[in-house]
Amino acid sequence: MNRLCRSILAVITATLVAAPGIALARQAQVQGDVLLIERVHEEPANLPGRGMSMSQVEARFGAPTDRLDPRGGQKRDWPTINRWTYPAFTVYFERNKVIDVVMTKADPNEIGPKPPTT
Repeated sequence: MNRLCRSILAVITATLVAAPGIALARQAQVQGDVLLIERVHEEPANLPGRGMSMSQVEARFGAPTDRLDPRGGQKRDWPTINRWTYPAFTVYFERNKVIDVVMTKADPNEIGPKPPTT
């Protein structure tokens, strides 16, 4: 058997040996944990939009479950950040306007951001 045939045979053998492991890895990936980001992409979210005011958020989504202590504001360049928590998400405000919204975990086993700290 020449050198080329032996090389081709080695590649085919390695592929056949690795195939069951690859199949098991794919099956484990399909049955793996649900990431929060995957759920966010799957579920259409009714969330506050960037730039909404505090009064607009409260009028549309109701009173928050909790209004966390404001952070920042010690200097003019450091705006005050307010955080309101709702059951499904946390809203971050810079002064009076929404700058970000973060969805919370659906259950403790979901992989995603930790809840905000007080």
